[in-house]
Amino acid sequence: MPASPKMGGSFVMRNRQGINRREFMQRTTAMGLAVGASDLAFAEEPRSVNDKINVGMIGVGARAHELLQAIQAASGAEIVGVCDAYKGRLERAAERTSGRARIYPDYREILADKRIDTVFIATPDHWHKTMAIEALEAGKDVYIEKPLTYAIEEGPAIIAAVRKTNRILQVGSQGISTKIQHKAKEVIQSGKLGQVTMIRASYNRNSASGAWIYPIPPDASPQTVDWEKFLGSAPKRPYDPARFFRWRCYWDYSGGNSTDLFVHLMTTIHFLMNAKAPQTTVANGALYRWKDSRDVPDTINAILEYPEGFMVTLSSTFNNQGTSEGGFQILGTEGSLILGDSTLTFQPENIHEDNRWIVESWPRALEEAYYKDPKVRKTELPSSWEPRVNQGMERWEQEGKESTLQHVEHFFDCVRTRKQPVEDALTGHRAAAVAHLVNLSYKQKKMVHWDFAKETVKT
Repeated sequence: MPASPKMGGSFVMRNRQGINRREFMQRTTAMGLAVGASDLAFAEEPRSVNDKINVGMIGVGARAHELLQAIQAASGAEIVGVCDAYKGRLERAAERTSGRARIYPDYREILADKRIDTVFIATPDHWHKTMAIEALEAGKDVYIEKPLTYAIEEGPAIIAAVRKTNRILQVGSQGISTKIQHKAKEVIQSGKLGQVTMIRASYNRNSASGAWIYPIPPDASPQTVDWEKFLGSAPKRPYDPARFFRWRCYWDYSGGNSTDLFVHLMTTIHFLMNAKAPQTTVANGALYRWKDSRDVPDTINAILEYPEGFMVTLSSTFNNQGTSEGGFQILGTEGSLILGDSTLTFQPENIHEDNRWIVESWPRALEEAYYKDPKVRKTELPSSWEPRVNQGMERWEQEGKESTLQHVEHFFDCVRTRKQPVEDALTGHRAAAVAHLVNLSYKQKKMVHWDFAKETVKT
């Protein structure tokens, strides 16, 4: 599907005696001391809410411009540097920051700039691990767009880097910061739904742009696009503007529907259900319609089984937008929740039994005796057979700030207070891991299993 307080000053931390973090690490290493992230916690003192947070943006495409607007709307933050492989985006970002943001030809220059406190990474997925770890090691706090990873094995490395550097990292599935999702969690935990055994979640679209077939700027050329910088570790290919501007359509840079859309759904499901990962995943899919513009499927379905005692069905198609509203259902024995972007609806089950068609085949005396039972009379009298439409239904609506802004503000608050964000590296890894499991099952045409001890797929 398909968002703040601050931290100012240099990214270089100093302890109370004026030694910066790098110097401290060098000195303790030279003395043969083993230093873990917890040993450095004293250097991570909360920042004043009045401190300005200087932001560097790595990647300033369409989603990044939404982030840019959210950063500007959040109090106490300023975008001071931008980097992208397409010159046109850099020009536009400079305009939107009134020329105050410096343009960097290489993202490593943003990481080297000591003015910059935090970086926002909104690049193709295959760059995420490298950029995130390098940013953390450079002393930056990191906001990284979902999915956290391009491949399932990258997650533990990023988690280890966060712990080693003692930095803040937040993944960008913005819905998890909204009040409506927190209300949904409250309702589930209250027991109002009874026993939750199934969740159905879908993300459907029916347009070229929804299928990531974006318009390509007329000035796109090898002179305006740094093709080699875009490719990075991806397979080498001749310049191809479609791959650059529509990168989500290709396995070389993305995981398709699963990593772009299912990750949002799974972040929410894990949050609502206090779940970590499915024990089994099975998926199938196909490329039915957009065959000339991609190699990832345009339709995919998955079934996940969780050890906590519930099942999830995921679906996504780019060929029909049905269930775009009401496509997220949490089903319990006592009621259901329908979760929207800004709405939450509870529908009670209003259960009644109707055994007339069974009992009427009994001898008449037994049938009459059956209906004399008080328990039967309570649930099977004719009055209970009438449907009770909307009886007991409840609905909540969220007003106020847009979800991306809420998520960005939450990140900035964590930067200032040094508390862990709601969507930290481990949370982001587990949501992305489900997407990778779905893709593995789809490609291998078999059920895949999760290794809970190693936080990866079982081999």
